[in-house]
Amino acid sequence: MKSFLIILCVFFTSISIAQQTDYVDFISVDAGLEFVSEKKEIKLRAKYTFKILKAVDSIYLDAKNTYHYELHDSSFKGGIHFSGKDKIVVRSDNFEVGKTYNFTLISFSRPKKAMYFTKQNNDNQIWTQGQGKYTSNWLPSIDDVNDKIEFDISITYPNGYEALANGKLIDKQVGDSLTIWKYDMKKPMSSYLVAIAIGKYNKKTETSKSGIPLEYYYYPEDSLKVEPTYRYSKQMFDFLEEEIGFAYPWQNYKQVPVHDFLYSGMENTSLTIFSDAFVVDSIGFNDRNYVSVNAHELAHQWFGDLVTAKSGEHHWLQEGFATYYALLAERDIFGDDYFYFKLLESVLDLSRQDLTGKGTSLLDAKASSLTFYQRGAFALHALKAKVGDAVFKKAVKNYLTKYQFGSVETKDFIAEVQRLHGKSLTSFVNYWIVSKDFPYEQAFELLKRQSVFVNEYAIVDCEAKSSKCAEQLKYYISDEAKAKIISQVPDLVTADTFKNGLKVRQAISQHVTKIPESLKTEYESLLDDKSYITIESALYNLWTNFPLDRAKYLSKTRDVIGFSDKNVRLLWIVLNLNTPYYEADNKRELFNELKQYTGEAYNADLRMSAFNYLKLMKSCDDDCKLNLENAKSHHNWRLVKFAKELSEQLEEKKD
Repeated sequence: MKSFLIILCVFFTSISIAQQTDYVDFISVDAGLEFVSEKKEIKLRAKYTFKILKAVDSIYLDAKNTYHYELHDSSFKGGIHFSGKDKIVVRSDNFEVGKTYNFTLISFSRPKKAMYFTKQNNDNQIWTQGQGKYTSNWLPSIDDVNDKIEFDISITYPNGYEALANGKLIDKQVGDSLTIWKYDMKKPMSSYLVAIAIGKYNKKTETSKSGIPLEYYYYPEDSLKVEPTYRYSKQMFDFLEEEIGFAYPWQNYKQVPVHDFLYSGMENTSLTIFSDAFVVDSIGFNDRNYVSVNAHELAHQWFGDLVTAKSGEHHWLQEGFATYYALLAERDIFGDDYFYFKLLESVLDLSRQDLTGKGTSLLDAKASSLTFYQRGAFALHALKAKVGDAVFKKAVKNYLTKYQFGSVETKDFIAEVQRLHGKSLTSFVNYWIVSKDFPYEQAFELLKRQSVFVNEYAIVDCEAKSSKCAEQLKYYISDEAKAKIISQVPDLVTADTFKNGLKVRQAISQHVTKIPESLKTEYESLLDDKSYITIESALYNLWTNFPLDRAKYLSKTRDVIGFSDKNVRLLWIVLNLNTPYYEADNKRELFNELKQYTGEAYNADLRMSAFNYLKLMKSCDDDCKLNLENAKSHHNWRLVKFAKELSEQLEEKKD
């Protein structure tokens, strides 16, 4: 037996190097999931259908953290002969080239990543994140993005919850205590895009212009936040279908927020999962809305889900395209100035990255997110400017049509553009894509040729105080340009400056920290703005500058909570605790409320803010430290890193 395993291991290694996709095509997976939430355990029963492409006597599935396997109902003679680390190898001597086979796998697993068991308002919540984490942690599958498989998922879970998966819900069976949800996909996708989300949700629906069902999920208590959270969703969907020129390729489109998500959002095929930090009210929409993330993940349904990059070297084909088409969708909503300002911000960020020595080629698999997203988007913008809108749009459509449900490299896209353009694009590719250095000056000049707004913004340069800048602040220039002046020379702010819009007033609250007595009344009006960022900054600055009026400011902002991280409420509590003569509240109760927000029932951003305030107050007691210790084992890497660093800082101060 030992010699057999050695031989099989050698064979397994060779097939891995050669890529299993050369030998075997997994066609479909029909998976049924059951959960034991308390144990964070999954029972899986899945039928795998595959076709043999070349002579082979073994196939494998990637499977992590799976502690028990059983093979049933196979259409071939053989079975599981080797279950090494992270792999299930199935062997048979009678596989025939060109023939299709199937088997059923029953397995039990306790995922350590890629599937997360959380709580939202004390209710169970389960959600997945496959990209970068591997779906094989909870569903034995193929981690290679080039193997496209049709996945059908059924979920069994206690009544009273919503269970979501990729594709269309084709059946829902409600029993005495359990509900079975069955989802069907019609087309194949990479395994990293398989997703589920389970929780307490309500749903709002719309239908796109082309007839695609659009489903927006939300927590029952957030009914008043549905409109601002999902604002412009249908408009963006309709715009992207028309702009891309290729019909939305899936049966429906669902979006669902989850607690303590790892990123802003994830473009799982037909099921975008996003952070509930983007669930906002009408005021929060003005500061931190879901529009950009919404558009980005939607664009990925074409760029990444329909057509997938073969390897990390070509990752920009997903992120650059999604970023650029999201900007185009936002342009349709917010206008040209918004569009060009976002591109200008990207140019400035990329130039700063190069100055720090961290710039890389777009074809560097280890490039930063800034490179993949922003540089990738700008490369597309520059390419469109070079070949013209008509050629660019036709090339994108041809590219999606030719490679749909497949995988691509950069040369595949460039070839489609070059064929229609009729001229070589080699120099363009070398300059904008291959080169390590981002062509900052050329990018800036391109934007200046295209936008009066960019030229106006570029003219503003007030690092040295001058009367010219004071005059510019009075003129009818853009709010962005005025905000730039205020950030550079806050002393130029006058009473008339407060008469501008939300962005300018927000800049005042953030940069005018020493408030002249002559501007006190105007500054106090910032507390009435429809902006939680403005209110937070203005409250702190007013409280600091005018000690005798602290009670007035605390009274006025008593009921303001802010975003999901309770930014205004936390500041209000801390300022209240540090205003001894303000006795309108029980200080002990307020301190306990602040400390409570460090607990695991709350989102990571709120917890980190609460920990930071307690640190500043030198009041992180034993309960606080216990919550800090628990945070070190959280699934959110940002919270873990924060907790470890803060613990070290507290220990250093104690010593």
